[in-house]
Amino acid sequence: MTDEAPASARLAILIDADNAQPSAVEGVLAEVARYGIAFIRRAYGDWTTPNLGGWKSALLDHSIQPMQQFRYTVGKNATDSAMIIDAMDLLHSKRLDGFCLVSSDSDFTGLARRIREEGQLVVGFGEKKTPRPFVAACDRFVYTELLVRKPAQAEAPREKTAKRLTDDAHLVDLLTAAVDAASDETGWARLGTVGSKVAQQAPEFDSRSWGFAKLSGLIGAMPIFEVEERRNADGTSRTPYVRRRPQAAGTKGVKGAGRA
Repeated sequence: MTDEAPASARLAILIDADNAQPSAVEGVLAEVARYGIAFIRRAYGDWTTPNLGGWKSALLDHSIQPMQQFRYTVGKNATDSAMIIDAMDLLHSKRLDGFCLVSSDSDFTGLARRIREEGQLVVGFGEKKTPRPFVAACDRFVYTELLVRKPAQAEAPREKTAKRLTDDAHLVDLLTAAVDAASDETGWARLGTVGSKVAQQAPEFDSRSWGFAKLSGLIGAMPIFEVEERRNADGTSRTPYVRRRPQAAGTKGVKGAGRA
């Protein structure tokens, strides 16, 4: 199993329309493009009900196939069952490299876990209210609130930003543990490997939650870390590396910085 996929990976996007917002679709598709090609795009729901009327333009604009599922019994979610059955059929077809599950419903926890057991990538998308078990069952989980475009805000002074980040004990602990796990005997680690270690511990981690488009920007804004770019063997590209600053590694005054 891996938390990354090649750019040519064939992915299925399965959307629980009863538990997702059409306004998030554009952002979801843009995010999916980071992991591979949206080979299959399906949205599940009872399209005869008025509450799904807002989905029509999103389905047409993004070539998403609506999958009709009537509600046979009041109080029972037939949509979830149909989506899970389809996902298992697709999984056993061996045509795909991964799945993108769009829902804030914990009912898909078992499905995500089962797909991962087959060694395929699982990227979940849902609102911040999504129950933790579903989030943890995915290789990566992206909160859809982060994908909605917001008005640009004035950038905070660097000193204020650095203090806000280093005061976040959970963030410091998560990143320092990842750097330590990925580092060599000199203490340096490839930033890409650090990102993979972070995702293994916290599938929902996203640098955009702290106002940074990429992990490199987030880590670079934290004074407890040192970042440098090293020229690759081809001489035309560079790879970022990160380590804990020597004084931070042995300092107890910064939350989480003294942990090994």
